[in-house]
Amino acid sequence: MIQLSLQSMSDAETPFVTRLRATGDSVDPTDSVLVAEDADGATYAGRHGLISILAASAADLDGDVVLVAPGAGRVERLLRARRLDIPTNTLLVTERCDQLCLMCSQPPKKTHHDRFQLLTDAALLAEPESLIGISGGEPTLYKGQLLTMIERVLTERPDLEFHVLSNAQHFEEADVERLCASVYDRVTWGVPIYARDPGLHDHIVGKDGAFEKLQDGLAVLLGAGCRVELRTVLLSDNAPHLAELARYVATRLRFVEAWSIMQLEHVGFARRRWRELFVDHLSDFSTIGAALDHAHLHGVHAQLFNFPLCTVPAAYRHLAQPSISDWKRKFVPECGLCTERERCSGFFEWHPDGEARSAVRPL
Repeated sequence: MIQLSLQSMSDAETPFVTRLRATGDSVDPTDSVLVAEDADGATYAGRHGLISILAASAADLDGDVVLVAPGAGRVERLLRARRLDIPTNTLLVTERCDQLCLMCSQPPKKTHHDRFQLLTDAALLAEPESLIGISGGEPTLYKGQLLTMIERVLTERPDLEFHVLSNAQHFEEADVERLCASVYDRVTWGVPIYARDPGLHDHIVGKDGAFEKLQDGLAVLLGAGCRVELRTVLLSDNAPHLAELARYVATRLRFVEAWSIMQLEHVGFARRRWRELFVDHLSDFSTIGAALDHAHLHGVHAQLFNFPLCTVPAAYRHLAQPSISDWKRKFVPECGLCTERERCSGFFEWHPDGEARSAVRPL
């Protein structure tokens, strides 16, 4: 597992964002350049003074955009630089949320620390042609600040794109005009929908009336011509009703950019209820297959996230995306024999090793 938070020491008194450089060639004024490296770590100098990052390699950090928090003695790697592949970079804008999903992988907190300016600074330093994720919590609890950040970054950096995870319940008719601006052509909204039945959806997200608000929010997004990706986490509660949801998406929401059916993470709330919530798709893929068939028959681009390739029937394998972020992805020893490993999602770092090893059938 790749460490995104590292111990550090800094001359600064307040948090700031900088990009780490191994050499002084072609640096931005906000960059910090390597001045020393030894077995204990690497030290950089920039306009905020010296930063010492412990137990870190300058080669590994080169080009990373980091948030330095002097008071906490930490450096957070916000945007990791491209090296052998394109890493997934996601900015966490808040840990507050107005839902309490049964399987939430990152249980919400009541507190919020406003980092929008720092995250804006980071996004403006992103590598060319980057796709940056935005997540929470629920980002649109701070809708005004979120949209302002998106607009500023995409105006100054027309080469970038954002993917925003949101329950879409805080959009209103008054937002349509703003969301019609051309910068939003480069924003995709990842919106969860867990069931066609309002009561079942509301039960899964732990909020009465959530389905109704979701429909209103989707109407705003689609009415503004926004790009929308629907997301459905597979659970024992909704798996039997997946085909019904597929019919609803194909009938009412067929103009979405994609519908992603996602396997469960063994973390957060799901960890305590794994046996109750997890659907063993390796034993029975029929409900998933029926939903995918219906979606594609009606022109909906449906895909699979977090499904290792060898656990998916051959006819549907091309729909399984390498969706797990590289910093939290693992492969078990049996995967070393697989010829398709490079395009496989693998497993989440926290997936039980025994279950993963018993599921793998190298291709």
